[in-house]
Amino acid sequence: MIFISLQDQYWKESTTEGSVITTSTIYENLWMSCASDSTGIYNCRDFPSLFALPGYIQASRALMIASIVFGTFGLVATLVGMKCSKIGGENYVLKGRIAAIGGCLFLLQGISTMIAISWYAANITEQFFDQFYPGTKYEIGEGLYIGWSSAVLAICGGACLMCACKLNTPKEKIPYPYQPSSRGRLPPTVVMSPSASTNYDRNAYV
Repeated sequence: MIFISLQDQYWKESTTEGSVITTSTIYENLWMSCASDSTGIYNCRDFPSLFALPGYIQASRALMIASIVFGTFGLVATLVGMKCSKIGGENYVLKGRIAAIGGCLFLLQGISTMIAISWYAANITEQFFDQFYPGTKYEIGEGLYIGWSSAVLAICGGACLMCACKLNTPKEKIPYPYQPSSRGRLPPTVVMSPSASTNYDRNAYV
């Protein structure tokens, strides 16, 4: 879903607030700007220069690319760490740790996406409610809602995966020093004197 959100062209869409006649609609994402008229004809152009873009767009690009990288490695680690997978042998302790790493990567993916989407949406709302902003005002597009949904799912999935691996971790055995109980000890040997044994022999068959 994050890849779908990244490819969606409707991250922000020009608003019709205060306009009586609307002849064209402008919509943008992180990579291009498009315009469509009332007849349905649209034209898109890529942003010409990376360094000419505002800082929040550059940061959002970097965070979205990082989230895709985190998600790819998290998916690989989760598949390797599954018990039904034959990759990695039958060492379930090691597989559980690998699955926990996959959950951590999913958490990083969701956090990166959430920061990028929220930062982009905050700039849209700031320009929209600024009465002295001279440029075109935009509204939040559908691509941001897809990004928020995918970020929440990634965070929940990563947290559930890490909690499941935490619960399935075997408990460490604590060594205790061996202390033999007193019940198993032999009673002290009673040394009988020769006279006592002689008396016992005489009185044995009375």
